[in-house]
Amino acid sequence: MAVTTIDAPMLAKMFLAGAKNLEAKKEWINELNVFPVPDGDTGTNMTMTIMSAAAEVSSLGPDLDMASLAKAISSGSLRGARGNSGVILSQLFRGFTKGISKYDKIDVIILSDALQKAVETAYKAVMKPKEGTILTVAKGGADKALELIGETEDLTVFVDEVIKHADYVLSQTPELLPVLKQAGVVDSGGQGLVTILKGAYDALLGKEVDYTIESAGAGSGVVKISQQAEQDIKFGYCTEFIIVLNQSLKEKDELDFKAFLESIGDSIVVVADDEITKVHVHTNDPGLAIQRALTYGSLSKIKIDNMREEHQEKLIKDAEKEAAKQKAADEKRRSQQDALVQNAQQPKKEIGFVSVSIGEGINEIFKGLGVDYIIAGGQTMNPSTEDMLNAIEEVNADNIFILPNNKNIILAANQAASLMEEKNIFVIPTKTVPQGISALINYMPESSAEENARRMTEEISNVKSGQVTYAVRDTLIDDKSIKQGDYMGIGDSSILSVGRDMETVTKEMTAQMVDKDSAIISIYYGEEVTEEAANKLGADLETQYPDCEVEVHSGGQPIYYYVISVE
Repeated sequence: MAVTTIDAPMLAKMFLAGAKNLEAKKEWINELNVFPVPDGDTGTNMTMTIMSAAAEVSSLGPDLDMASLAKAISSGSLRGARGNSGVILSQLFRGFTKGISKYDKIDVIILSDALQKAVETAYKAVMKPKEGTILTVAKGGADKALELIGETEDLTVFVDEVIKHADYVLSQTPELLPVLKQAGVVDSGGQGLVTILKGAYDALLGKEVDYTIESAGAGSGVVKISQQAEQDIKFGYCTEFIIVLNQSLKEKDELDFKAFLESIGDSIVVVADDEITKVHVHTNDPGLAIQRALTYGSLSKIKIDNMREEHQEKLIKDAEKEAAKQKAADEKRRSQQDALVQNAQQPKKEIGFVSVSIGEGINEIFKGLGVDYIIAGGQTMNPSTEDMLNAIEEVNADNIFILPNNKNIILAANQAASLMEEKNIFVIPTKTVPQGISALINYMPESSAEENARRMTEEISNVKSGQVTYAVRDTLIDDKSIKQGDYMGIGDSSILSVGRDMETVTKEMTAQMVDKDSAIISIYYGEEVTEEAANKLGADLETQYPDCEVEVHSGGQPIYYYVISVE
């Protein structure tokens, strides 16, 4: 039967199904990331973005209309957006919801128009759109939708064709981005988008989907143990043992034994060889299984677990975790409220600073340079747009400078700036911690906010940054064969060195950053590096580059053993 319109409840189901499909496959999408660094990967960032919107959609209830649904999707994704892929996804949703919000039902024409608006909005949000990414895949789907107008009114056919074409465009992304082709993968953001679309299509077809979205902070934080869940465990004892056979089991004996186990339980595995047979069965009477097994030989390594008790213990542990999480959220909220009160009591400043940072030492450096609020995060966890907005609210100043200090956070910072109307926000596009430090050093109190924004942005280009970390997967990038566990020296635009020895990799990376105009080398050592090792590295670099001043600082940052800047 043809489906010619989609109403708000059905679209909500489709959205939630898309979100759940992405959540289920986020680690697979993470594995498509070209850079093998331990970071806030694409699948994770996109999932956290869409789940923020899904939580708002779930709270609407069954009697929702298209306008309220559109607002929930747009607002939830905009505020929850993390990383470049998450921000672009939120902009796709923002444009899409503009195209549907005024209608009670969606047909192929309205859907096609909404897809055009989605792509248009997302492209505008990115200063320099790059083809071969999620943007290309979204545009391919929207173009196909426009092409299908007049060919069919059946949305199941229409959406299927759009997804098939988007999937085809995704398969071509390696031809548009050489780095993808070299690594042998498709674009991870584009794969995330197709995964969402496929989940939504399953819901449109009426396939059974779990639409439950866990909402942090909802309710009292106490999880009740479901009696139904326990009843769903049909056979309560997981029973395992090994039979040391008196003689080899004949094929008929093995079949008879399996048939007996099937009569008393399920989840049966029987693996037999000439001397032993390993048995696994879920049953309500382990004794019966054991008695029958004894007719074939002696038993060893008997293990019987009560799955209902384990299930109940798991639920209790989950409840305890949820309660602890709720308590932490409440404490954080109270802390933020206290900070807001304290902030409101302080005289308003003309200029304020917000910086993204992680590591006690680096945090102290930023505070010493005048940063009012530090957002914990960076490469390992990209802060959301809402994290940025909360930080802005807590700084009592008319003009606020944001230092993202990571290229994957700049879009979220820009998005926060666009949503803030009460204050003037200046995002300095710092891609590394050294760039953030340089920007602050070049702030001049006697200049206007606009003049400072220009100067700080110009000065960060004079800083070369390098970061030493480890590879989380095998890959081929920048013509370098990288194995899991290798140390990598990553420069501003490429991987500069790779090897099995951290000190060697760090020195090789630094060598490619220093030139005849270099004057200062700054070393920020991480939480896994000793002060002794860092000072030795500093002394070696002083010897190697006598014309440069070398500074060694305790950064305390995780994941990155060294962060090094050259100016």
